Amino acid sequence: MAGSESGVRCMWMRGGTSKGGYFLADDLPADRDAFLLRVMGSPDRRQIDGLGGADPLTSKVAVVKASQRPGVDVDYLFLQVFVDQPIVTDAQNCGNILAGVGPFAIERGLVAPTGERTEVSIFMENTGQVARATVETPGGQVRYSGDARIDGVPGTAAPIPIVFADTAGSSCGALLPTGHAVDEIDGIACTLIDNGMPCVVMRADALGSTGREDPKALEADDGLRTRLEAIRLKAGPMMNLGDVAKSSVPKMTMVSAAAAGGAISTRTFIPHKCHDAIGVLGAVSVATACLLGEGPAAELANLPDGEEKLLSIEHPTGEMSVIATLKDGEVERAAVLRTARKLFDGRVFAD
Repeated sequence: MAGSESGVRCMWMRGGTSKGGYFLADDLPADRDAFLLRVMGSPDRRQIDGLGGADPLTSKVAVVKASQRPGVDVDYLFLQVFVDQPIVTDAQNCGNILAGVGPFAIERGLVAPTGERTEVSIFMENTGQVARATVETPGGQVRYSGDARIDGVPGTAAPIPIVFADTAGSSCGALLPTGHAVDEIDGIACTLIDNGMPCVVMRADALGSTGREDPKALEADDGLRTRLEAIRLKAGPMMNLGDVAKSSVPKMTMVSAAAAGGAISTRTFIPHKCHDAIGVLGAVSVATACLLGEGPAAELANLPDGEEKLLSIEHPTGEMSVIATLKDGEVERAAVLRTARKLFDGRVFAD
């Protein structure tokens, strides 16, 4: 395997509530996917012969390079490495791994620090949109320690606010790819939506769930998983995603009334494993579904007043706050708060 005998330069980072390898595009060998499968130890449910953590959330990769696009600092390609299948896919974006791209770009010299804080503009190759992340850089160095706290991650770290704009229809071609806020699939009312992440949003009670169950309990419910997968396979073509049998999108999100004062409560399958939290862009899509005129999320959502709405999207390990700015009744932009931490910087081997 080319380049693997002497190792390939890599930085392992936690980004948001995910974790994975960050690579410069030029450092990766020509047989990239085979190399990444070896690095992660896939396919193997324990990923015992690699660095993957036996979970989709810890089997992720960011590929970064300097951008040639006007007004953009770096291009970022997200790759999901499947745990128990020999698959590496770019079919989706990842807003959690995105949180580490700004610090990584500064550490690798792709972006020069500009003072106490450095804004990094990031073109997301998977979806063709731009995000802007603000990284703390006192003394010209990335600072990872701080007081920001996000649910799903112990302790605190430096805040990395990320602003998204023009994410509607990033994968499906339209915010509502079917043109409807509600579609019925297998007798279940669904909102098929894409505001950065393709999602199928359904009421938990329509599927015989309270929406309060522990993720492991939901994952152990074979009947529920079978129903969700049947809906997902039918939703794929409706969302312009084609055959999604081997794809990690769309995500399947069951919603219920908020339990802790937020806007709504969620349980998300990604797509077959129940998420312990919720993905960043998945939260943006669900928050947007809450703001529609109708639909499973809109029926249950607790919404604040005003053109700028702070929506707390509850999930099994806490909540994720999405700030949605409306213009003429539509979401103009969304912002989230994430953190990241460098875990190691060195060389990774695939032989």
